[in-house]
Amino acid sequence: MADEVKLYRTWSSPFGLRIVWALHIKGIEYDTIFEDLSNKSPELLQYNPVHKKIPILVHKGKPICESLVILEYIDETWKEVPLLPQDPYQKAMARFWAKFGEDKLLPSVWSVFSGKGVEEKKEALVPAVQNLQHLEEQLKDNKFFGGEKIGYLDIEFGWLPYLLDVFEEVIDLKLFDAAKFPLLSAWMKNFNDHPAIKPHYPPRDKLVTKFQLLHEKYQTGN
Repeated sequence: MADEVKLYRTWSSPFGLRIVWALHIKGIEYDTIFEDLSNKSPELLQYNPVHKKIPILVHKGKPICESLVILEYIDETWKEVPLLPQDPYQKAMARFWAKFGEDKLLPSVWSVFSGKGVEEKKEALVPAVQNLQHLEEQLKDNKFFGGEKIGYLDIEFGWLPYLLDVFEEVIDLKLFDAAKFPLLSAWMKNFNDHPAIKPHYPPRDKLVTKFQLLHEKYQTGN
């Protein structure tokens, strides 16, 4: 089966990790091809000529691109251990909050990271915290965003548990207050504890080094 499923990704991309997690949650065997985005392979350019980005899932020779699209493809192709809710309304709500994550939450946190100087970062922190509050309210004392089992939205927001503290270390500014977000904090622990998740996190020291270099570029403009 592994020769049927290939995943093109980088070692650090949270978007590629979404697919890793989904495949492991569902118990799907696959081969990983790590890409160097400074020297993209002919296969990457062939499989994703429009965006020329990872992740790319290749199943039976057919490529699927964009992480959220890939997650839905995986869920519809391998129906065991469903990721998305079966109820149409709940499924629509999951897609709504996934779009919120892509369009609002991630950009707001990134604005804090990439802001020049302390004041610009603190200003950007206000909408980022507001967006985290929206997530806090969605958990409603559930173990995961969809209830008691890990699913689609947990994977969507899965970058939070392992990247927020890396960002905090790099920019020397508190992004996440566990006391202010007790439900989100508990969710992060539950997410980390799932056997399909934490073993696949990138090495933290390498992440810190990567984002330190990137942060310096944002601060100097070089």
